[in-house]
Amino acid sequence: MLSRPLDFFNLYSHGFIRAAICIPEVRVADTYFNADRTIQMAKEAAAGKAIFALFPELNLSAYSNEDLFHQDTLQKSVYDALFRVARETASLNLVLVVGAPIRVDCRLYNCGVVLYHGRILGIAVKSYLPNYREFYELRQFSPADQIITATIDLGDQKDIPFGANLVFEVKNIPDFKFFVEICEDVWVPIPPSSFAAMAGATVIANLSASNITIGKAEYRQSLAANQSARCVSAYLYAASGPGESTTDLAWDGHAMIHENGNLLSESQRFSRTPQIVHADIDLDRLAQDRMRLTSFGHNARAHKDILCRFRRIAFEVAPVEGRRLLERQYPRFPYIPADPNTRDQRCYEAYNIQVQGLAKRLESAGIKNVVIGISGGLDSTHALIVAAKTMDLLGFPRSCIKAYTMPGFATTDKTYRNSLRLMKVLEVEANEIDIRPSCMQMLKDIQHPFAEGERLYDITFENIQAGERTSHLFRIANMRNALVIGTGDLSELALGWCTYGVGDHMSHYNVNASLPKTLIQHLIRWVASSKQFSGETSEVLLDILATEISPELVPGEEDQQPAQKTESVIGPYELQDFNNFYTTRFGYLPTKIAFLAYCTWKDKREGLWPDIPEEKQHQYTIAEIKHWLQVYLLRFFKLSQYKRSCIPNSPKVGSGGSLSPRGDYRAPSDSEATVWLKNAEQIPENDD
Repeated sequence: MLSRPLDFFNLYSHGFIRAAICIPEVRVADTYFNADRTIQMAKEAAAGKAIFALFPELNLSAYSNEDLFHQDTLQKSVYDALFRVARETASLNLVLVVGAPIRVDCRLYNCGVVLYHGRILGIAVKSYLPNYREFYELRQFSPADQIITATIDLGDQKDIPFGANLVFEVKNIPDFKFFVEICEDVWVPIPPSSFAAMAGATVIANLSASNITIGKAEYRQSLAANQSARCVSAYLYAASGPGESTTDLAWDGHAMIHENGNLLSESQRFSRTPQIVHADIDLDRLAQDRMRLTSFGHNARAHKDILCRFRRIAFEVAPVEGRRLLERQYPRFPYIPADPNTRDQRCYEAYNIQVQGLAKRLESAGIKNVVIGISGGLDSTHALIVAAKTMDLLGFPRSCIKAYTMPGFATTDKTYRNSLRLMKVLEVEANEIDIRPSCMQMLKDIQHPFAEGERLYDITFENIQAGERTSHLFRIANMRNALVIGTGDLSELALGWCTYGVGDHMSHYNVNASLPKTLIQHLIRWVASSKQFSGETSEVLLDILATEISPELVPGEEDQQPAQKTESVIGPYELQDFNNFYTTRFGYLPTKIAFLAYCTWKDKREGLWPDIPEEKQHQYTIAEIKHWLQVYLLRFFKLSQYKRSCIPNSPKVGSGGSLSPRGDYRAPSDSEATVWLKNAEQIPENDD
């Protein structure tokens, strides 16, 4: 990948481009009017700092001319309009793709003309012409496979690339390679864009007319979304809007921008006014996903002969300078869908993946009983409700769950009470072991100063408590023919916030290892709100959600409980989960992750998921984002991999990833964080 100078607050410095789809008003056969509207909308797109703009099929002439296409007068006026558009957009820093009928070797072709700085870079030709139902394109046009010459002359330009095999490469924007196909091309079993994507195109632009009939818009959207997902590309689709002839057809001006299956932007259909829809496309994401998806490369190899026929047209664009933040909204909680309906479905799936995983492990082991430590915190609470639902699924009594609360030197009254309440309302076997005597014995055995009355709360003091709890659970499991259920989550594994070996790091089976803290918080909220258990259980769950996150290993004063606040040490989980998602799922540069975080967290988003009241919504400055990202990078890349290299079995839950060495993530335990931290140094300390 080419290096790019870092203008931190500019989206073009972070692997993004801004693309626009322009749906102008057209007049049938009035090329003067159509050229005016094309130029006007191109200027508007450029003013919005787009670098790429797509227009509908045959927009300079209009699509619905029928046999008028064969009139010399119309053909000549199209060329005049095209040259005028080229001249009057020459000063714009914008790549345009406009639709025009072009006559070559006594054949008329349906084309997409690519323009930049007043020059025609190439002309893409439609491959598949519909000639069924309301379509009669073969009456007016010839398909691309009838092309005789590979280059043409237009006006004062010579040797313009012409054909259906052109990939345009913007050399000074890494991974910006685009391909143009036209309408019906994407409706065939193997669209030309499938081959173009395997040949390197990351952005596919489809000039379409596409009249509207009932139900067609949903099919179009599905088609564009699926093609962008299959091609691991951005897919821009522009359908004709107001002004096309309604002699026999109607038009809805449907414009869409998808990125790897995700809808980024969409027009208002049936609008009587022109529209521009735009989106910030993440080229880094597309390149990263293609690199990881080895099957994508294997498929390309199978079609190598076809891919070698593509011609590459390389050019440079002027840089887009200045402060250009993303208009695209990234979710603050990337592991959790913002849409309520999707969110509930995802919670249902995540919860049941955990349940199915534990059920299979118990069946395979031939064991009915589980042992679990209950702290009154988020992770053990969620593990317990997963275990309870598993027993219900298997038809075992919940008394098969041997739950133990094990208060230590720093256990607070609130978490202790909630532990007891939760075990009671779930009707599991409730037990209590005070670990302080056994901890004191070990402290004495190793001659720790605390055993002599000194208030030394060091890491040894903390880990003795964590170790004693786990040691008790394993020995109880031996005695009671049970499996120890682990509770540690993905966020803790990413940050190394777990006691290695004989501690919360270890168990017989961990149901939470693929769930980040933010998702666990919402899963508990979902279990409560969807009434998976009794109303009293929901009350306890909501009270646990309102508890400060703490390991509760260091005693505090009466008015300072808990004395330890996890997020003050390792950072806010909502921010660290954001960092972890974009590090592990996409492998982004720290500077890019910080830019995304800044655009996402620089202000409050009222009414945004997950139902957080305004007074509890957080904002982060770029200095805070930089600090906690550096903490994350050091802990993730330098300090913690050895803990992840030997974690217990646990089901993978989300596509955001798992850190199991047997699943999504394999890394050496003795790597350095230097290159990540060096890159993070480029993040500014303020947003001036």
